[in-house]
Amino acid sequence: MSSSGPILKVSRVEKHFGGIAAVDGATLDVARGSITALIGPNGAGKTTLFNVVSGFYRPERGEILFEGERIDRRSPHSIAQRGLVRTFQITKALTKMTVLENVMLAARNQPGEHLWQIVLRPGSARRREREVAERARELLRFVHLERLADDYAGTLSGGQRKLLEFARALMTEPRMVLLDEPMAGVNPTLGLELLERMKALQVDLGMTFLLIEHDMEVVMSVSERVIVMNEGRVIADGPPGEVQRDQRVIDAYLGTGAAAAAGGMGR
Repeated sequence: MSSSGPILKVSRVEKHFGGIAAVDGATLDVARGSITALIGPNGAGKTTLFNVVSGFYRPERGEILFEGERIDRRSPHSIAQRGLVRTFQITKALTKMTVLENVMLAARNQPGEHLWQIVLRPGSARRREREVAERARELLRFVHLERLADDYAGTLSGGQRKLLEFARALMTEPRMVLLDEPMAGVNPTLGLELLERMKALQVDLGMTFLLIEHDMEVVMSVSERVIVMNEGRVIADGPPGEVQRDQRVIDAYLGTGAAAAAGGMGR
């Protein structure tokens, strides 16, 4: 594990679907302990790139390094175990399990993963299960879902499922989280609180975040760096204010000038 340099490095990655290049030679890196935004118009390849980085798609070309180790041929489970996890634009919850159980399932070192622990060390297994449940409840408080802990996940609203998925990602004790439109469907007031918590995780724990977000007010307020994709390629990369004034970015979104771009980028 490298303690210096970018925590994530994507080099010349390509992913095609039926001859169409969804990701076309994308190259970028993410600084350790940063909050970085990945933006671009619809169809730019942002979510496809997330799927490639997290192992759900395998690229045809290029390489991806996480903590200095190549991961582009690894499974999503293997990548998550290394500390890189992601949330989804369309949330994925186990609807017939409770909210608390959904979060608990994401914990590492579950007693149920090893039958011998339950048989030979039942006390240790019960203690670990209590620890997991306590941590899951802490995270549900963090995302303001504790009162719904015993409800079935299938009863949650779309915004609440986003919050559940964020808590579940944090339950894995990640070093880096990929957030795919975390603010979509979330109450604006609660969303602002979550952004503050994300900032606290960055400051207190050194956690790294890469987020796809269409709300430019959010992008400008929380991100230290913005990466812009268009037609599968990275076309700009820099501080938020600088990127917002980049003519290539303005053209990619609207092509009508900086003033319009400032109000409409990513919508």
